[in-house]
Amino acid sequence: MSKVYEYRGVDGLVIAEVTGDDNLEDGGYVTGPVEELAPVAEVGKEVEESNDARYYDNQPMIVIHGEGPDTINVVCAGLSVAQQARLRGKPYDPTTGAMIEGPTRTRYFALGYKTQDTDGFTRFVWRYKGTFGTPAEAHKTQDNTTDSSKTTLVYTGVNTVHKFAKGELAEDGKTWKPAGVKGIVVSDREGLADLSTFFDTVTTPDTLKAKAAS
Repeated sequence: MSKVYEYRGVDGLVIAEVTGDDNLEDGGYVTGPVEELAPVAEVGKEVEESNDARYYDNQPMIVIHGEGPDTINVVCAGLSVAQQARLRGKPYDPTTGAMIEGPTRTRYFALGYKTQDTDGFTRFVWRYKGTFGTPAEAHKTQDNTTDSSKTTLVYTGVNTVHKFAKGELAEDGKTWKPAGVKGIVVSDREGLADLSTFFDTVTTPDTLKAKAAS
């Protein structure tokens, strides 16, 4: 019987701004430094997918699969005005500390975090390219309770333009083919990957290394 476990725990929410994403073989995907974003309470993922069966000879014979963007819902502590302006691509005046609710300039970010399993193992995650929508916030009057409000961020993740060497497997299931990707998920349960520097930079399929043999 397979071991039974559930998910319980999330931390280490970080971002890195994507400064380059093109088809160059070397240096085509480039990010800025990794930065802490905010203390995190919850991360949820939804994938826009569709499956359509095609009929021949009066029966379904093949299924056409389509996959759209990922929607990552992040519940976290409050963000500063400067953070909100940067994530949303809004003008920010550093001399007054004001975010101007004017035209938006699209900015792409990589998003990283860790999740925990109930049996003690950790999953390490990078999402490579996405945008943040307007944070959902609620402000209400103070009363005699301890009620307060968190911030909800919606991150829409898409495939990179850059094709990583380890992007997808060929039909033989063994040979790697270049492809743009949305992200990477690695667990220390298997004990195969070297995760010691996973969040020092944005770790990609091509830069993730196996553990050295002991």
